[in-house]
Amino acid sequence: MRLERRTGISLERRRQKKRKGYNNLAGYFFIMPWLFGFVMLMIIPMGMSLYLSFTRYNILSPPVWTGTSNFVNIFTDDPRFWQSLKVTFSYVVAAVPLRLIFALFLAVLFTQKRIMGNLYRTIYYIPSLIGGSVAVAVMWRQLFGVYGAFNSILLSWGILEDSFGWITHPSTALWSLIILAAWQFGSPMLIFLAGLKQIPNSLYESAAIDGANWGQTFTRITLPMLSPVIFFNVVMQTINNFMMFTQAYIITEGRPFDRTLVYILYLFQRGFSYNQMGYACALAWIMFIVIAAITAFIFKSSPYWVYYESKGG
Repeated sequence: MRLERRTGISLERRRQKKRKGYNNLAGYFFIMPWLFGFVMLMIIPMGMSLYLSFTRYNILSPPVWTGTSNFVNIFTDDPRFWQSLKVTFSYVVAAVPLRLIFALFLAVLFTQKRIMGNLYRTIYYIPSLIGGSVAVAVMWRQLFGVYGAFNSILLSWGILEDSFGWITHPSTALWSLIILAAWQFGSPMLIFLAGLKQIPNSLYESAAIDGANWGQTFTRITLPMLSPVIFFNVVMQTINNFMMFTQAYIITEGRPFDRTLVYILYLFQRGFSYNQMGYACALAWIMFIVIAAITAFIFKSSPYWVYYESKGG
């Protein structure tokens, strides 16, 4: 009896393993198109880029292996590399908080029941849909130009006595790009809206009974409960802003005096303007490491400021 029972159990286990194997094969079959695209469009290009970063390659001739010379030249003999890093960090440090503050402010307003609230949400989201386009960059260049609408308004109000080139002056050129980034707050705003709707009303009702004012409710309930959403937006917006290219390329082209030379624009210039694709690949991998390190730091710091209800305070 025991032998028959053991035999029956072993047979059942074999059947379960067989069914599990079939299920695994079916799963891999269904995700095969994605896996194929991931390998062909991500893994292989990244591997080729890593190889080219150790070569001297100008697209027109075969790559020549040079070892780490590209990286050595970048760190020791390329002042524009350090300038592009400085500009990019300045841009990210200013643009990300501004965009998230505007997004959170409007998300809090839109959680309140207002007439035509859905229409306003759509209007405020539109800049995020078209904000990265060439047409918006051209419009922004005209808007902040010497004879643009922004100067016309300031002149009519008496704030300026003469036209001012906002995108050509060294002290204001980068801020014109930062303001454009802050204007594109629609995507994080919608994410904040979704997070605000998940906060239980019972918490606000309890706070109202205890006599808490709006500021206390916002800092003690809204922000802690919304911290996972803030964490997600911080990570995504940081990564996206480090890769900003179109606006700087169309509006300023890195001018004046490289004050708006963001990193990806400099990488583009090295690869396609100077025809130094191996050097550009080395720059790309340096940026990849920088973004990975900053993202890892944000994740490491998250236990100190991100509240998850399932894990406690």
